[in-house]
Amino acid sequence: MKTIEIRWHGRGGQGAKTAALLLADVAFKFGMQVQGFPEYGPERSGAPITAYNRISDREIRVHSNIYYPDYVAVVDETLVGSVDVTAGLREDGALIINTVKTPEEAAALFPDYHGRVVALNARKISEEALGRNFPNSPMLAAVVAVSGLIPKDDFLREMRSSYQHKFAKKPEVIEGNMKALEMAYDAIGGQAR
Repeated sequence: MKTIEIRWHGRGGQGAKTAALLLADVAFKFGMQVQGFPEYGPERSGAPITAYNRISDREIRVHSNIYYPDYVAVVDETLVGSVDVTAGLREDGALIINTVKTPEEAAALFPDYHGRVVALNARKISEEALGRNFPNSPMLAAVVAVSGLIPKDDFLREMRSSYQHKFAKKPEVIEGNMKALEMAYDAIGGQAR
């Protein structure tokens, strides 16, 4: 496995930073070397934020932002046009976007990017599974499915463990988040590798 770099674009309060940190936690449990970190200043809820992951089977010696990611996850489609989400994105990777558009319609938003564009309606999934718009769990599952980092069953098992720890005082949200992960992973289906 080479080092895989992922950049997340979202808005404050949507969970992009949390998704990046959860991915780092789960990958670490599989013996991978990981980094998961946000880049933001004094932003408030709703302001654009960026988060990053580096995941490798060998020691990671780089400690900087990610400028040439293998994958980019866009948690909020409204960022398209105001943030250059495809900047530096490798064409052998993929852009994963939360949108109601088809993959072809989503790809048309990025005429200068010639790599794979994966579309997921994370809002619909989170509203169905959680009763509210929390797109980070579906987007996390989409990144794992598209990148092939962790097999589905292993990923879901470790995410349940992470959620049990994270939501120890709110156990009622665990099943909804698990349902959102599974629905998103399955929805990616043919768009995965």
